[in-house]
Amino acid sequence: MTMKQWEVVIGIETHAQLATRSKIFSGSSTDFGAAPNVQASAVDIALPGVLPVLNRGAVDCAIRFGLAVDGKIAARSVFARKNYFYPDLPKGYQISQYELPVVVGGEVTIQMGQGDSLTEKTVNLTRAHLEEDAGKSLHEDFHGKSGIDLNRAGTPLLEIVTEPDMRSSAEAVAYAKALHALVRWIGICDGNMQEGSFRCDANVSVRPAGQRELGTRREIKNLNSFRFMQQAIDYEAQWQIAEIEEGRPIRQATVLFNPDSGETCAMRSKEDAHDYRYFPDPDLLPLVIDLDWIEKTRLSMPELPAHKRDRFIASYALSTYDAATLTAALDVADYFEAAVAVSGAGSAKICANWVTVDLAARLNKEGRDIAEAPVSPIQLGGLVARIADQTISNNIAKKVFETLWNGEGKSADEIIEQQGLKQITDGSAIETLIDGVLAANAPMVAEFKAGKDKAFNALVGQAMKAAKGQANPQQVNALLRKKLGEV
Repeated sequence: MTMKQWEVVIGIETHAQLATRSKIFSGSSTDFGAAPNVQASAVDIALPGVLPVLNRGAVDCAIRFGLAVDGKIAARSVFARKNYFYPDLPKGYQISQYELPVVVGGEVTIQMGQGDSLTEKTVNLTRAHLEEDAGKSLHEDFHGKSGIDLNRAGTPLLEIVTEPDMRSSAEAVAYAKALHALVRWIGICDGNMQEGSFRCDANVSVRPAGQRELGTRREIKNLNSFRFMQQAIDYEAQWQIAEIEEGRPIRQATVLFNPDSGETCAMRSKEDAHDYRYFPDPDLLPLVIDLDWIEKTRLSMPELPAHKRDRFIASYALSTYDAATLTAALDVADYFEAAVAVSGAGSAKICANWVTVDLAARLNKEGRDIAEAPVSPIQLGGLVARIADQTISNNIAKKVFETLWNGEGKSADEIIEQQGLKQITDGSAIETLIDGVLAANAPMVAEFKAGKDKAFNALVGQAMKAAKGQANPQQVNALLRKKLGEV
């Protein structure tokens, strides 16, 4: 069978570290980068006689997420003990939620393709539940031994579980990116994948095309980059297909992805729920969330990406693609709107191009976030306003942008005035300039008359050079064609 005769089925489980200053059941700090084991309190390591106390901020984060994905926020949810042994799990169990999670259902919309080929798909969520993180095993620089750092033990997590709705690694990555953007947008997670704040597990199975019954899944653990996620899913799907075609059954397992080899390898057989012996935690009362709490949280929510995207399309006449690009991150959307407030809504398309192309390229080149951009949205809006009213050309605007980027001017208007960059729009001045160019470049004129179109572009270049780039390009083109027609 070929790949087209198989269907890949993918579900994603994501652990998002919640943006609280203290842990989910203790007052210990959640700051990253502390010396090993200095942020593990008696509660985190379950010393005898201690009791966990739920962090209200973690619940606020869960409610915000439930509202953002249009899920059902449970009026009553229960914490359970998930029992298993691992060296970095000091209690011998993990406090999580099992039968009664805090959020049930919900959906995340993903976008595939670009431009006119942009399509949308809805990924349905099964649940989102609160739990504590385990510690971390360290296997480097210990002379053949492993070390245990319990600083992460008790760190608050929201585990977000999808239905098996994705059918390719590209869809899985699109979902992971959309979820990553959403949790940052609503302020519940910083999304730092390098520090482990946003970790994904991919459940992958394959089945013959057209078959409704799901195949046996294998779970790829702890994918901490979108590129690795795509590579891991593609390899795992091809491996499963090859195994089945060779007559070997797929056994449920937990696997790890090796980015150096590009392969997955089995870590252990996959456990089922009964293997963990879940039971309600006797030290924690059920979590009760009333309607007032939900409504107060709703009032504190920012405008959600989908709503903002639709508003950008309606208010600024942007394309679906431009609106989607601008609303991929809240700080980008806010930057754009602040710039448009200065340039005017009529120049929103120009503003969108500068934010998504010129500004984005420069930030990417220098490895900066938009919050670190040397050009403020007010400065960029001022620059766009001068493009829109034809004070400067787009090429001159790039020079002004460079000056702003280097901190050599307070505003576009100041730079334009100081450097004498105003665009020449006087028709008679441009006509005089073109007369001089034609007189000085008779061979080019002859080539154009002989049918060589490239000669026209060369003459335009000469005219713009003579004007030091400040002549209106449209006027130069129009007047030059008129003059050549009279030659």
